[in-house]
Amino acid sequence: MGRRIDCYLDIVSYYSYLAFLDLIKNREALASHSVEVEFHPVLLGGINKGSGNKPPWTLPAKAVYGAYDAKRAIDRFPGLKISFPKDLMAVAHSVVPLRALHFIKVTYPQQTFETTLHYLMYRFWSAPNLDLSKAENVIKALSEIPANFRGYLDGDLASTVRQPITAENSSSKPLFSPAEIKKIMQATAESEFKDRLKDKTQEALDKGAFGAPWMWVTNSQGKGEPFFGSDRFDFIYRYLDLPVQKLALLPARNEAKL
Repeated sequence: MGRRIDCYLDIVSYYSYLAFLDLIKNREALASHSVEVEFHPVLLGGINKGSGNKPPWTLPAKAVYGAYDAKRAIDRFPGLKISFPKDLMAVAHSVVPLRALHFIKVTYPQQTFETTLHYLMYRFWSAPNLDLSKAENVIKALSEIPANFRGYLDGDLASTVRQPITAENSSSKPLFSPAEIKKIMQATAESEFKDRLKDKTQEALDKGAFGAPWMWVTNSQGKGEPFFGSDRFDFIYRYLDLPVQKLALLPARNEAKL
């Protein structure tokens, strides 16, 4: 059995966004070691409920610490611009976009699915934040996606565009036509894609998930283990027996005195 990383994530999870960017950035290097990566949209609220977990900000001490942790996490991505929604709890209802993603995943090529997933997270976590709990805003986001969207990974474009990157201002054709978007939105009301979201969320719970991103990593012996969070890649790569540069503390430099 081949080595692989199955990443369970929700677009309204900040750390899911960072984990996604990290995996996409290292996709080619992982592929060179024959490591497959697959993203699975799941409902974070369902995972919290099913595991008995609660959002970290519901505990005052965790909420205070979370502000420090969020800043430290983004430092791994120089130039990435993050904007937290004013009321995250009010907009963190991602059922409709997640069902749409499941339809896109089984209907379109992998690249189209991952570009859409990337763009929805980008629009949710970038100013002006788009409330994707509303169907009309999901339609708006789908209509804006540039076919060649790379977001933060496209450093030149991301640094020059001062407003959300769209198909119009990126000189790229849209990823989806109006007719395709209509089919995508219709699919969000179909039982097949309601069930796909429920099943994937339950699959994550069955693998021990209590938050997102939740990664199930399978090594070359076919053994799988869970990893939680966007900052566990050093452990993941060692578990996969991949060559990595380990963090090491350097001694103080002895500056020559004249």
